[in-house]
Amino acid sequence: MSSPEVVIIGAGAAGLMCALTAAARGRRVLVLDHANKAGKKILMSGGGRCNFTNMYTEPANFLSHNPHFCKSALARYTQWDFIELVCKHDVPYHEKKLGQLFCDRKASDILQLLLVECSEAGAEIRLDTAIEQIERTDTGYRLATSAGEFACQSLVIATGGLSIPTLGATGFGYQVARQFGHSVLPTRAGLVPFTVTDPQLKALCAELSGTAVEDCLVSCNGQSFKENILFTHRGLSGPAILQLSSYWQPGDTVHINLLPHIDLPEWLAEQQRERPNSELKTLLAELFTKKMAGLLAEQWFVSKPLKQYTPAELNAVAERLADWTLIPAGTEGYRTAEVTLGGVDTREVSSKTMESQKSPGLYFVGEVLDVTGHLGGFNFQWAWASGHAAGEVV
Repeated sequence: MSSPEVVIIGAGAAGLMCALTAAARGRRVLVLDHANKAGKKILMSGGGRCNFTNMYTEPANFLSHNPHFCKSALARYTQWDFIELVCKHDVPYHEKKLGQLFCDRKASDILQLLLVECSEAGAEIRLDTAIEQIERTDTGYRLATSAGEFACQSLVIATGGLSIPTLGATGFGYQVARQFGHSVLPTRAGLVPFTVTDPQLKALCAELSGTAVEDCLVSCNGQSFKENILFTHRGLSGPAILQLSSYWQPGDTVHINLLPHIDLPEWLAEQQRERPNSELKTLLAELFTKKMAGLLAEQWFVSKPLKQYTPAELNAVAERLADWTLIPAGTEGYRTAEVTLGGVDTREVSSKTMESQKSPGLYFVGEVLDVTGHLGGFNFQWAWASGHAAGEVV
């Protein structure tokens, strides 16, 4: 039976960061993963460019039932620390917008730097390895796997959440948590597109599928995000919608200001004075695509020359564009969700070391914990920070 000092289950972002950090301290580290490739989620992230961190990372960018939990790890391994590692490996990157940092080339650059760091520090990675059983021993943990038995002093669960099962996501980490007495808070898909079933709304979304509207202000449950929205065949997506989905609950109304940068009542009144013979849809085509302008004019308003609108009618047009309300039927679920909300209750885990308070020598890092970041590189930064925090002590 092989006896590494540290076994990490999961060769994703958090697991690899934990491995390279622990191995650099001289610990004998073994990473196990049931997948045939390490870092699959890294490779597909950011459209294949990997939005690996955000320059403006702070605790307010994270959701958790225990909002203070993430502060310690984020303060001790910051976005600047990871950027330094990126620069060490000469990986070219750029800021896309709002502090979001992406690789210039491809996401494999980030995976490769993690694998190189692991290799140089002496961490071993074994893929295609299924975990069959875990039990606690006097000196740590024993694992029965498809590749044989392993004993370790420290066991790190870095198995991620339930999002994107086609990449190998399972609920294994939650099972382990429960096995050793941990509470697992209810999970649901986060950073995920909305679906609609209302016939008229569904027809509108389908007709406009692929159309993006820039810098909309979307709001729900006291949260607002100003970013692009995207119409899809099934409903609505885009950065603003994905952000809001983490705060939305079934039955909640979503408010969308399609033109938050314009004082619409004043602008429409001005257009009426200056261009009285212009049709409303002609005017809207200057703000949206021609197709979208035509559909909105047809479905929402009666398109006629501006001079024929009363002040009350123009105000109604302004109100509809500034506060389009809809109740999504649901979300696309884990199939396309970027993250999983909920997870291992952080009130039973040390915020400094990520160690279980129920079972000594057991650690949880990354998405398996009830910590979920906003869109824009924050979830990767949580993976780096939590993985590093555990790697410093395992």
